[in-house]
Amino acid sequence: MDDGQVWRSEYAIETSATAETIWSIFRDVPGWKNWNAGIEQIDIDGPFAAGTWFTMKPPGEETLRSQLIEVGENVCFVDETRVGDLVIKVAHRIEPLGPALTRIVYAVDAKGPQAAEIGPAVASDFPDVLASLVKLAEARSA
Repeated sequence: MDDGQVWRSEYAIETSATAETIWSIFRDVPGWKNWNAGIEQIDIDGPFAAGTWFTMKPPGEETLRSQLIEVGENVCFVDETRVGDLVIKVAHRIEPLGPALTRIVYAVDAKGPQAAEIGPAVASDFPDVLASLVKLAEARSA
């Protein structure tokens, strides 16, 4: 049964780091666990490109299998995770705001059974994840 639930939200942070620096951190998928506390283990099955699958294990939870469905260098990547009839897409956007300012946006789109409960749970640590990402990016830019 598809109950048609949809849940969407966006989280954003601004940084002095360049799009290229942020992108280099995004492309290093095995390194995500160094700045994202919501990842205990992660493995990618190929290049950082649309169509490539990766597996991610959050601490104390089951391993999830996700797919990169869109990758635009220095601009955005979107991953999709399916759990039964529930589909969760997360867009990770890099938006230049000026010569020394960049916005990073995580946009979550959950559709299907329990989307209104699972979507917020998935996104609950995004403010902390974005803060850690910015800290790392700014250290690399310094």
